[in-house]
Amino acid sequence: GGTMKRRAGEREKELKKKKLLEELGENRLPYLTPANADFHQLWKTKYSKLIFRKSDTVPEELHQMVQESFLTLREHNCFFQDLVRIKGKDFLTPVSRILIGNPGCTYKYLNTRLFTVPWPTEGYDIKYCSPQIHDACKALMRLNDYLHIEAVKALQGQNLFETKEIKDTTVIDREQSFATSLTEQGSVSKDQSGVCVPEDDRSLKNRTSYNLTLLNYMDPLQMLYLKQEPYFGMGNMAVSWHHDENLVERSVVAVYSYSCEDSAIEESSEQELEGRDPAVWHVGLKVAWDIETPGLAIPLHQGDIYLMLDDLNMTHQHCVLAGLSPRFSSTHRVADSSRGTLEYILGQCELALQNLQSDSDSMPLSLKSLEAAVVKQVEEIHNEVEFEWLRQFWFQGKRYLKCTDWWLKPMAKLEEFWRKMEIMTSLVLSEVRKEQQIEKQRNETVSCFLLLLKERQKLRKEWTAR
Repeated sequence: GGTMKRRAGEREKELKKKKLLEELGENRLPYLTPANADFHQLWKTKYSKLIFRKSDTVPEELHQMVQESFLTLREHNCFFQDLVRIKGKDFLTPVSRILIGNPGCTYKYLNTRLFTVPWPTEGYDIKYCSPQIHDACKALMRLNDYLHIEAVKALQGQNLFETKEIKDTTVIDREQSFATSLTEQGSVSKDQSGVCVPEDDRSLKNRTSYNLTLLNYMDPLQMLYLKQEPYFGMGNMAVSWHHDENLVERSVVAVYSYSCEDSAIEESSEQELEGRDPAVWHVGLKVAWDIETPGLAIPLHQGDIYLMLDDLNMTHQHCVLAGLSPRFSSTHRVADSSRGTLEYILGQCELALQNLQSDSDSMPLSLKSLEAAVVKQVEEIHNEVEFEWLRQFWFQGKRYLKCTDWWLKPMAKLEEFWRKMEIMTSLVLSEVRKEQQIEKQRNETVSCFLLLLKERQKLRKEWTAR
């Protein structure tokens, strides 16, 4: 049911996109940059849940640590292009990535599961391939702590402004310079602010406690082809328009940007009033499925930070527009870990194996129950551990070993559980063949069992083809 609903949602999005582009024809939608007079007003009314922090607001020591960690990871060849699956086809991402975060955490996007290189966490035995990689992971953990505090402050600020807007009906003119408007929360427009409910500490913590960061790296001059931004004509895209996936609802996304600018690539002093400077990296924003509201293109320089608050990731889409210099970013997220942690999948395996009778070494293995619901649950977990974990991990090679061997033991354990579940599948087959089974119960068991076996066979063929 979930898959059908998701596919229907994807089809609907595709139709919307097609219709939008047809309506536009050769005409592009307008978009604003800081050079435009209406830029600040548009930000305040339509994009107020985007918060920007210029690099000089961040401690210099943190900049240094983080930027060194990016360069270290690049030197150790720890950034990888992901093979992602879109509409049944595999594509290599133009951006190279690595996931760093809490031990045992994963992050799934575009049908590809990434496994964290764990940052140094108390209570965990994590061996890194070199002291430099340890230091790089530690620096990103420090950045994570810093951004968590910034995100809490930004959400508290947003709540204060919303409360003030509800109480105070007078319009206050708060026109500011570009730098100030970027670093302070704009007034929230009526169409963005719901009824303001005071937020408790637990909710704030849940929406800002980042459990991982997805690091990105790209050198645009090494790319033979970059997609053109289709709606506004913003130029080369490093990352197409999207909503970030697999996040805790209304959680804050925080991004630290580091473009390796040099004197050869600087912002054009003769920048046209219309359009963005193609030499400089930008983040692009638009209201999702809206052809009335102009988009925004915001320049990103060394050490700038931006935060996407509350429901901005759902109501708006963002893209990354390539400049000319290489760029790193660290994108901190509260990944939805309900089904994405090692602890979760080990728990699922334990649950499945409860149906395996193995009291004594001398007794042959047998199943405790052949009830349809029990068999269904076990076979669903069997599929989950094989296709969401084992195949996902080994599919993109042993790349994590460039940083740490932390995942090898858990994967060996999951393989052991999977082998037992293979035996359980064989036991179901041999049991349902026996004559003494009550026909009604047997038919129920067989029908749900066959569905899951067919699904497994289909997925195995897909993975083999990949």
